[in-house]
Amino acid sequence: MHGSRIAQAGMLIATLAFPAHSTVAAVSPFTAMAGTWTGGGVLQSSDGTQERLRCRADYDPAGRAELHLNLRCASASYNFDLTSDVQDRNGRISGSWTEASRNASGTISGRAAGGRIEALAQGQNFSAGLSLSTRGNQQFVSLRPRGTNITDVSLQLNRQ
Repeated sequence: MHGSRIAQAGMLIATLAFPAHSTVAAVSPFTAMAGTWTGGGVLQSSDGTQERLRCRADYDPAGRAELHLNLRCASASYNFDLTSDVQDRNGRISGSWTEASRNASGTISGRAAGGRIEALAQGQNFSAGLSLSTRGNQQFVSLRPRGTNITDVSLQLNRQ
């Protein structure tokens, strides 16, 4: 009898001490992103000029491990219409993206954990580092393109 109580106590301690594995597996990095977000930011070009952007993002999680994104941004002289589909496999994300106004497309890969995504988007003549963090009803996005006259895009979006 005494030995079975010790075994039960040991099982309880083990369950309480290591819940992260089962909890992490059940929570998608895309859950907090679902819905419509609006806001704006700044686009900076290689000649040092900056333009204010207004943006709208729609995130549609398709199941626990997939996400469809449509991001539209515009300034006085620049706009982009980006769509992407990504999958999460234990914190590693991968997928594809398309930018309609420039007829560009490519792949995206990176890591997702704790409301934060770090990724690299690559295309035939374009690549960009992407950082995205979601905290409650705010989202911060940073794009660092290479191979273009745009050097940085920083956005702050709010959930609608």
